[in-house]
Amino acid sequence: MELRLLPNLLTLTRIALTVPVLWLLTRQEFGWALVLFAVAGVTDALDGFLAKRFGWESRLGAVLDPLADKFLLVGTYLVLGLQGWLPLWLVGLVVLRDVVVLVGAGAYYVVVGPYRMAPSSASKLNTFVQILLALTVVLALAGLPLPGGLLEGLISVVAGTTLWSGVDYVWTWSRKALRARRERRGTVR
Repeated sequence: MELRLLPNLLTLTRIALTVPVLWLLTRQEFGWALVLFAVAGVTDALDGFLAKRFGWESRLGAVLDPLADKFLLVGTYLVLGLQGWLPLWLVGLVVLRDVVVLVGAGAYYVVVGPYRMAPSSASKLNTFVQILLALTVVLALAGLPLPGGLLEGLISVVAGTTLWSGVDYVWTWSRKALRARRERRGTVR
C-alpha cells in the first residue's frame, strides 16, 4: 500500500465505524459508543493532518471526508431522535439541511459543472456544535451529570447554526451558479 492512500483508508475506517456506533447507541451501550466516537475523532484528525502535512490530499478524500462525518453525525441524530433523546424536529432540521446541500450540489454540478468542495465557516461551526450536542447527549446517557439547561441551550444553538449554514449554502452557491452562467454567456461586466 502506498502511504499517500493512508488518509483515505482512515476516512473509510471512520465510515465503517458508523455501523457499530449506531448499533451500540440502539442497544444503549453508551460507554462503548463513546469509545468508538473517540476512535472516529482520532481517525478524522489524523487523516486531515496526514493529508495536509504530506500533500496526500485527493479528490476522493475531499468527497469521502465530509461524507464520513455526515454518515456518523446524521446516523447518531436519527438514533438519538428515534429513542427520544433528541427532539424529532431538530433531527428533521439537521437532515433537511443536509438534503438541501446535497440536492444543491447535484443541481450545481448539472447546471454549472464540476466544483471544488469547500465547507463554509458557518458549516464548520454547525458541524462542531452538532458534534458537541451529540457527544453531550451520549455523555449524559452514559451517566455524566450535566449543568441544568445545557442540553436545551445546545439544542437551540444547533437549530440556529443549522438554519444559518443551510441558508448560507443556498445563498453562496446560488450566487456562484448565476455568476458562472453569466460568464458562460459572456454577459459579465
